[in-house]
Amino acid sequence: MSDDHEHGSDDGDSEATGGHHEPERETFSHDPVGHAEVRAGMTVGELADEYGSAGVGAADLHEAVDVTESMFDDDVTVFFGLAGAMVPTGMRAIVADLIRDGHIDVLVTTGANLTHDSIEAIGGKHHHGAVHEEGKTEREHDETLRDEEVDRIYNVYLPQEFFATFESHLREEVFPVLEEDGVVPIQRLTEELGRANAEVNERDDVDEDAGIAAAAYENDVPIYCPAIQDSVLGLQAWMYSQTSDFSLDALADMTPLTDIAFEADEAGAFVVGGGVPKNFTLQTMLVSPDAYDYAVQLTMDPKQTGGLSGATLDEARSWGKLEKDADNVSVYADATITLPLVVAAARERLEN
Repeated sequence: MSDDHEHGSDDGDSEATGGHHEPERETFSHDPVGHAEVRAGMTVGELADEYGSAGVGAADLHEAVDVTESMFDDDVTVFFGLAGAMVPTGMRAIVADLIRDGHIDVLVTTGANLTHDSIEAIGGKHHHGAVHEEGKTEREHDETLRDEEVDRIYNVYLPQEFFATFESHLREEVFPVLEEDGVVPIQRLTEELGRANAEVNERDDVDEDAGIAAAAYENDVPIYCPAIQDSVLGLQAWMYSQTSDFSLDALADMTPLTDIAFEADEAGAFVVGGGVPKNFTLQTMLVSPDAYDYAVQLTMDPKQTGGLSGATLDEARSWGKLEKDADNVSVYADATITLPLVVAAARERLEN
């Protein structure tokens, strides 16, 4: 009877509290998802704030704006990794302006981006195109482009004659200056490329801006291009080296790059895309006593493959590339969409 009586007492307590016990939750805080509101005339910063009310990728992008705002503080040394076809797809001015305004201290990019940047600096242009022509398969369309000597980057076209112009630019304006020094660091080549791009752009009164390499040269921002061989720029450098004393020393870049990491009070990594620029940017901290305090990654590669390009920045923390308490976020979406949004919203906050 005694046991039954006690059991009945519990039932009474349960009824008194509505028959429900709140569980003890260690990882839950009451922060309900809101519903983003958009309206005509709102700023990009206001839109990013609305993203913060939502979930999934919108919440990640909102967090990326927060981290980017902190990273663009004057006391943070920013390493910017730029992979993918960011220049031919129209992201060139965003990066150049970040350099000019002091938000990038080190740029790590591909030879391809530098090639396309230079082509625009000296008068070439990329053009809107189609993935395939109506009435043709994609293969038939690309066969036609081949006959017409037009290169395709998804829905962007580049006439091949611009590569010939670029080759002449290198052989007349860039390589002869470097040949006097024989073997030079890759960063020395990118610096000379920026100088030449700026001079030719002004001399020939080119309508397009002088671009990324020129902005870096004019603002003393070093550009590292660790996989330069994997580009038209690298191919041209190799061809010129066959008949001259000019050559490149890839290892020579490591000392000045790691010195920048060593001397940084705080450091941030802003990584667009993956591949070599991403890893080269992150691995810099493996030989530094400290690691990145901030990091933002914009990528489309999934983490489940175990590949580098989609690997989370949390994973990089396990390697010691990020501080244990670093503020970091990965946004999985097309970088031609996310890069302008994140940068514009962060810059709006900084200017207000």
